Amino acid sequence: MMKIHASFSCTGLLMCLFFSTGSFAQETYHRIAFYNQENLFDYENDSLIKDEEYLPEGKRHWDQYRYREKSNRMAKAILSIGEWQAPDIVGVCEVENRRVLEDLVHNEVLKKLNYGIVHYDSPDRRGIDVGLLYRKDRVKVHYSKPVQVKNTEDISFKTRDILYVKLSIAGDTLHLFVNHWPSRYGGQQQSEPKRILAANTLRTVVDSLQAHQKQSKIIIMGDLNDSPENLSVKQYLKAVKNPDEQGELKNLMQELPVNEGSHRYKGEWSYLDQIIVSQVLLRQEEIRGNQAFVHRPDFLLEVDERYPGKKPFRTFIGLRYQKGFSDHLPVYIDLVLKDKATTQPKQ
Repeated sequence: MMKIHASFSCTGLLMCLFFSTGSFAQETYHRIAFYNQENLFDYENDSLIKDEEYLPEGKRHWDQYRYREKSNRMAKAILSIGEWQAPDIVGVCEVENRRVLEDLVHNEVLKKLNYGIVHYDSPDRRGIDVGLLYRKDRVKVHYSKPVQVKNTEDISFKTRDILYVKLSIAGDTLHLFVNHWPSRYGGQQQSEPKRILAANTLRTVVDSLQAHQKQSKIIIMGDLNDSPENLSVKQYLKAVKNPDEQGELKNLMQELPVNEGSHRYKGEWSYLDQIIVSQVLLRQEEIRGNQAFVHRPDFLLEVDERYPGKKPFRTFIGLRYQKGFSDHLPVYIDLVLKDKATTQPKQ
């Protein structure tokens, strides 16, 4: 009895020292992802946007059954990103409205995970928006707002907002930006000024944030419709492979193989979907491997019938419905944080 009592006392003393001095810290892992949902529309008409092709009488015959099937597949894909546990945060784009996000998080596959939603209606002509899903038991949202991309020389210009969200995970404050920059419709070079405009808009907000707090932990995610080497990303957003100047951002996609990607067009892979971070996250070694990853399980891919290899398994090929997922693959990073709640001294 005396030996047991002595052992217990020693252990208790060590535990007391750990907690009272704050030298005990628990590392927590948090997966943060982005996934282009490829036209996640509901099947009801919205007279304010151009959603005619995604109606039961539209050319895609988009009815309740097809919508529910699409939503189910996107929920399964999101769950699979987590591997051992569901991702804590998922940025999304190409969603029609809040309703489709509500249906997504209340899907049988995801509803037990208690995802919250951050969403604003964008001025995009087709009505597609960006949004953020977050696990309310692991993430706390403090503030959010849409950042509008405006062209002062062309008031008719309309595109998706950039979503800004200030949140905290394990006691760490993060600033997240979810993007879906203007498409390459009409050609990459002809449409490039629109993406440069989006890049300049985002850079202005980032500069303001860093001027207010130099150590801001910033994560930029989204479908930029440009590759990491394009002017909009590299020169205007200042997101590069090896940041050395103050204020430059790290483009995590540039650590990945050049012959792979998140999107495939005419047999060529590219990283249109990107995750970019501020340098403070790298200095504190808070990102696993200091790189992003592309989630490419077999069920999200199909054989490319025109070019060698595989491509993302999308919902439609032309107007042919094939019960797929998206024409993009999800991308993600893993944050490795020390839970500040466990390092605070006891009173």
